[in-house]
Amino acid sequence: MAGGLKVAILGAGSVGCFIGGAWATAGLPVTFIGRRKIASDVDEHGLTLSDYSGWQAHLAPGDVDYRCGPEALDEAEVIALTVKSGDTAAAADDIAKYGTAGATVISFQNGVSNVDVLEQGLGGRFEVARGMVPYNVAYLGNGRFHKGVAGDLFVEQRAGVRALSDAIAASAAALRFSDDMLGLAWGKLLINLNNAVNALSGRPLIEELKRRDYRRVFAASITEGLELLKRAEIEPATVGPISPTMLPRIINSPDWLFNRFFLKQWKIDAKARSSMADDLAAGRKTEIDYLNGELVTLAERLQRVAPVNRALVELVRQAEAGAEPLPPRALRKAVLDR
Repeated sequence: MAGGLKVAILGAGSVGCFIGGAWATAGLPVTFIGRRKIASDVDEHGLTLSDYSGWQAHLAPGDVDYRCGPEALDEAEVIALTVKSGDTAAAADDIAKYGTAGATVISFQNGVSNVDVLEQGLGGRFEVARGMVPYNVAYLGNGRFHKGVAGDLFVEQRAGVRALSDAIAASAAALRFSDDMLGLAWGKLLINLNNAVNALSGRPLIEELKRRDYRRVFAASITEGLELLKRAEIEPATVGPISPTMLPRIINSPDWLFNRFFLKQWKIDAKARSSMADDLAAGRKTEIDYLNGELVTLAERLQRVAPVNRALVELVRQAEAGAEPLPPRALRKAVLDR
């Protein structure tokens, strides 16, 4: 057994269920807090976890503590936050009300501003740490959660985080420490600009990435982001094997080169899709304002423009209102041929 460190996953959807489930299989007592739909699913089927490599684990229904209210936060020494970015302020209110002062709160969320929101809402009563999830998790129904892309969780060093890392050891959701979490957050945001492209395509991640017109849009959004970050004197860190500055050139390479060499190195399986695609499929509001929208906001602050990312924000909002997916050429024309 890994030990008695008590952990709560606040916002236990796809990512939260995979992370918490992996920690629970390592022996930690984990409480999941999330939506009633997933609670019912887990109550019936338990949790089944899998990844691109063929690894699989199962927790029986009676071994999963899944709740739908924040009251259980008072038992947690570590709170892993996996709510959507738009819900961060409300989550901070719940933690402040129900959590135990001094507990460690780790933000495993998309975007770059969630830690600032947490620190403001928690008023110094909790230890707040920035985390980063470099992979996608697909919710397959019947309590099944599948990690479709390689990668380990990144987190900044804090006392509570070190205790957690020791407890879970080499689990399927192991932790890696970084001294440049803000740089990693921006580096991950650049990669996450593809979430919008993937959601608008209506296709699995690997099928979207095989089409160059979709990749052209993705590459253009990164190029625009890099230019803005340079003006703001922000240096994004490398997430994965390719540096941010090299990504647009590689992503925009011809299909025969990209698909034969680069795509295989990324270890993406057929089940992987973006969280934004899942949100659209479920009729939920997406995190577009905290991904491409972050660059639009940065451009405004710098008195610049971000036409590529602004166009993607507008198209995702149309998709939220019911617009149909766009074929590769149609998306390229809608974003780049303005």
